[in-house]
Amino acid sequence: MSHLDPQLQQAGIAAIDDAPMPPRVSSLNNRFSEFVNAAPLVSVFKSFVDPVVVVAVLYLLSIPFQVAFDGYTCVLAAFGFLLSAQVLDGLFLFVPGHERPLFGLGRFAVQWLFICVTLTLLGWVSGFAAYFHPPFILAWFVLAPAALIGVHALFRPIFFLPRDSVETQRRAVVIGANRPGVALAEALQTDPLHRINWLGYFDDRELARLPGVKASRLLGTLRDLPSYVRHHGVHNIYISLPMSSQPRVLAMLDALSDSTASIYFVPDLFVFDLIQARFDHVAGIPVVAVCESPFMGLRGVLKRFSDLVLALLILALIWPVMLGVAIAVKLTSPGPVLFKQRRYGADGESILVYKFRSMTVMEDGDKVVQATKQDQRFTPIGGFLRRSSLDELPQFINVLQGRMSVVGPRPHANAHNEQYRSLIKGYMMRHKVKPGITGWAQVNGFRGETDTLEKMQRRIEFDLDYLRNWSIWLDLKIVAKTASSMAGDKNAY
Repeated sequence: MSHLDPQLQQAGIAAIDDAPMPPRVSSLNNRFSEFVNAAPLVSVFKSFVDPVVVVAVLYLLSIPFQVAFDGYTCVLAAFGFLLSAQVLDGLFLFVPGHERPLFGLGRFAVQWLFICVTLTLLGWVSGFAAYFHPPFILAWFVLAPAALIGVHALFRPIFFLPRDSVETQRRAVVIGANRPGVALAEALQTDPLHRINWLGYFDDRELARLPGVKASRLLGTLRDLPSYVRHHGVHNIYISLPMSSQPRVLAMLDALSDSTASIYFVPDLFVFDLIQARFDHVAGIPVVAVCESPFMGLRGVLKRFSDLVLALLILALIWPVMLGVAIAVKLTSPGPVLFKQRRYGADGESILVYKFRSMTVMEDGDKVVQATKQDQRFTPIGGFLRRSSLDELPQFINVLQGRMSVVGPRPHANAHNEQYRSLIKGYMMRHKVKPGITGWAQVNGFRGETDTLEKMQRRIEFDLDYLRNWSIWLDLKIVAKTASSMAGDKNAY
């Protein structure tokens, strides 16, 4: 318990509650809404129901097609399960704004097409497709999505009850009209799967100090809460108060001890720069991850799988170009064809990154000078290699080695990492994942020389945004934008 004077303590609490939102609040609002808005039902469908339906259709089709469900078919089923669990949205017929069900179906069609293309490319590259009868695979590609739509349509009337069915909803209030409280209230109102009738806020502050809160939604102060809960049959109470409000929270819990309402504490995650926030357990103890790699568990397997498929396909297409570039580098300047430089990899571990040599120097020490326009260190074809990104092609070999990804934050020289890690907040968070050949910052114009601290800060902002919002779709978007902008990038030198 605090020993501060109650008036000073209350003033401190008010100051915290009234603190202005940081510039990144819009992004954090979106991330927090996603964090608290993850309905368990969606998770069940995404992680279990949809993948099981996909595998079940494959098994049932093996009977009329007289296909033995042996090791090869089990491997195909495993890939189908994995991709379905990671790529499909979950309840695609239950999207917010359910008056537009075709939106969910269209998104589902694109996702299923991606699964089919990925499995087809994998089978073609590995030769695995030769073990299966094409009509059997085609039938699976057609009937599995039909079965998924049927299952979702079956569950829709069961789980998707009208929001105005008050008797089916649990009544809830939010304690504290601060940032996380407002985000939670918005999530409860927009997600029909929660079946919660949100009644309003309780807050000790006056309405004038609660911007954006309607008078009809401010139900009273914390002193009014116990009486309101008893008389209105409130089922859920969400406490969204800062940690410094511990005395108020303890007093409120004591006053609610004779009610049957379920009480939840909403952590104020806005004090953190959220990177893949989620709940987890460590040895049975619940924990909240506020900064984690997006590639944990099955997502990491999917990321590695997509890296291998893309790298193999691209190398199969560009090996003649790589051979021509290697010969040109060797003929136009003395020295090795490949330039190897130490960079930070995942978790900050040192890795060797390959590039076609574009300079007459081989800098890899404590001081590395970035390339500039008309740099005198360029070889006769060095400037062209860098402008066209041809010097980066050997990094697809790094991807096969597992050192890099096709898409991720671009690796900087170790000397630059040591320089900027103390100057830019959150700089080292970009090293929670493998570096990429291309990245979100590069396709948004932050490629090439970073001659000012502001340019590097903007690049890091895009890198961290990539970590927060990673999806296989974002990777494909970045690859497509990179391919369309490789020629004539004015920032490449």
